[in-house]
Amino acid sequence: MTLPQIFAFAIVLGMMALFAWGRIRYDLVALLALLAGLLTGIVPAEKAFTGFGDDIVIIVASALLVSAAVARSGVIEDLLRKVSPYLTSTRMMVVVLAGTVTALSGFVKNIGALAMLMPVAFQLARRRDTSPSYLLMPMAFGSLLGGLVTLVGTSPNIIVARMRGDILGEPFHMFDFAPVGIGLSVAGLVFLAFGYRLLPANRKGAASLDSAINLEGYITEVRVPEDSPIVGQTVGDLETLADKEVEVSTIIRERFRRYAPSANWTLHAGDLLLLQGEPDALERAVAQAKLRLAAADEEPDLLDSDADNIGVVEAVVTGDSELVDRSPAGTALTARYQVRLLAVSRSGERITSRLRTVRFRPGDVIVLQGDLGTLPDVLAELRCLPLAEREIRLGKTRKGYVPISILAVAMLLVAFGLVPVASAFFGASVIILLVRALSLKEAYEVIDWPILVLIGALIPVSDAMRTTGATDLIAGWLSIAAGALPPHGALALILVTAMAVTPFLNNAATVLVMAPIGAQLAHQLGYRPDAFLMAVAIGAGCDFLTPIGHQCNTLVMGAGGYRFGDYWKLGLPLSIMVVIIGVPLIAFFWPLAPR
Repeated sequence: MTLPQIFAFAIVLGMMALFAWGRIRYDLVALLALLAGLLTGIVPAEKAFTGFGDDIVIIVASALLVSAAVARSGVIEDLLRKVSPYLTSTRMMVVVLAGTVTALSGFVKNIGALAMLMPVAFQLARRRDTSPSYLLMPMAFGSLLGGLVTLVGTSPNIIVARMRGDILGEPFHMFDFAPVGIGLSVAGLVFLAFGYRLLPANRKGAASLDSAINLEGYITEVRVPEDSPIVGQTVGDLETLADKEVEVSTIIRERFRRYAPSANWTLHAGDLLLLQGEPDALERAVAQAKLRLAAADEEPDLLDSDADNIGVVEAVVTGDSELVDRSPAGTALTARYQVRLLAVSRSGERITSRLRTVRFRPGDVIVLQGDLGTLPDVLAELRCLPLAEREIRLGKTRKGYVPISILAVAMLLVAFGLVPVASAFFGASVIILLVRALSLKEAYEVIDWPILVLIGALIPVSDAMRTTGATDLIAGWLSIAAGALPPHGALALILVTAMAVTPFLNNAATVLVMAPIGAQLAHQLGYRPDAFLMAVAIGAGCDFLTPIGHQCNTLVMGAGGYRFGDYWKLGLPLSIMVVIIGVPLIAFFWPLAPR
């Protein structure tokens, strides 16, 4: 073993130890590995930072941005709500929710697909008196399975495709992963439909910030425009459209007449409605019924709710605030401070008058929309205390099917080979920003910068494993073990190895380390590398045993009230199933026949 090989092994083993230790964040660990490669000379200085300009980084960042735009469009959420009345059993909820996440994860980043449907899962669990712990982990595992189906579903597929291009001169294409990925996804969903019972019931998830802040719900004021689908329907219809999470507390007609409506009151164009509910529920009701916030309707040119610098903040009116005993109109809130009042929450009292005439009291919680650069100064001048920051979509425009249409065009361009995947998704990201499906501020927030740093830093380290011959050594050791195995056994060995390493390395890092090893093992055994590269991608994408190997698993841990040991209860049999079914599928679609 040469000195460069010793350095390469030491860096990778040290990196794995730091990942497992968990005290240093994974992106910093990757940067330390890159620095160690530079200091030991196994990473040439001129190649140290080439990873940050690699197509992989562009594809992953663009996929995250497009996924966020699709999630915030509300289209998928709305479609699921239409079928929710038919989900009468826990098994049906698991199948529909996990199946939807699985299908979406093939086309948007799996973490984005999971995040957009988690609120729906909580709502269904609450209505059906079902434990969310039965739903969330199957959804997380479904998102991992769905990510196996296409090139952009998960980072390991993107990285493996690029490495195949380096090895064979042509990368994997958009749907090369589909035959194996679809087979595993279908088998996995069948297992999850029955296996969810292996999970603990009635676990209580971590308390959310929303539940801590919203005690009484907000009142907001909206106008019914002529093109609203709710015109001619009843108050009850509107409340049903909002899943009974929003209440129409008051109707204002003929400018000043206020009515406390019953459920059978008919709604007319031009009606002013006072809606009571939580911010997310109010936003959904406004979007689905195509209502207009009265503040925006009356002052349309004051603030552009789609502008990048416009945002929303929640604040508490203090006892010495100049708002106390004054109304928004009396304070000249809009004209003087350039902010809109979108909603008010008052403990113990129902507000029935128009928001512009409400006299504020100490303890009122208000939602203000304005320039994010000046809002802190406005709150200080008004002597209002901002609440902990959280995302509130009230007052922002949904783009409906626009993000999904942009994603579909990008996928078709890639599928027909008209545009490289990096160019297609980069272009989709730029168009999404141009049409304001996401603001620039939101775009920077949704991109997972630590993952991009990890990928960019580890690409040169991974390449150093190859150039020093370290991958040849590991492949030689594995080939000794695989030599006594049939061809399918060798393929299973690399798949299981990738699965075992992923919890310690992160799935992107696993592929960067294991893909060259898999390709070299195939070469030494005289097999084609395609099947082994595919096995690495599947093994790295199927971390079902721990909450730390993939962000989807981590995302549901607190929300579902899971413990570390809960994951293997459902994940171990699922992992065994992936190996048993995945190896024959890979060998069938990517033959192992000698070169």
